[in-house]
Amino acid sequence: MNEKTHPTRPLRNTPQPLTATEKRIINALQGDFPLCDEPYRAVADSLGLTEAELLAHLEDLLARRVLTRFGPMFQIERMGGRFVLAALAVPEERFEEVSAAVNALPEIAHNYRREHALNMWFVIATETPAGIQHTINQLEAATGLEVFAFPKLREYFVEMKLQA
Repeated sequence: MNEKTHPTRPLRNTPQPLTATEKRIINALQGDFPLCDEPYRAVADSLGLTEAELLAHLEDLLARRVLTRFGPMFQIERMGGRFVLAALAVPEERFEEVSAAVNALPEIAHNYRREHALNMWFVIATETPAGIQHTINQLEAATGLEVFAFPKLREYFVEMKLQA
């Protein structure tokens, strides 16, 4: 699997225990990220770490797949863009090939394998509403498969913070 494709089943059989420092980092980075010139330094200072130590811990948590993503969440529509959840029904023997074609596009934000007739799900995020259809057209031309697009009908905000 390439880096954007995530299976629905766990990547490992046994949970990896977190250190006390890792727990503090995860708890500190869920919301209220500092908006300043050196945000990682500010977070590190609040945790009694150096910026380099904080970044090393984050890299390790991502490498171990304790964290699968670390970054901001944007309301892309407020910036003039659009995003849509999309899916493909990919023949098993073509899954890796199609996954590579999908992930080659910079407009693809996530790509997940599912146990369903529509077995590849991904998010298309574009700078303009017209970019969605353009990206769908590119994907259909590259793969020969129909892209099923599911636009957002209603937005819900659920702020979920997990205590590590």
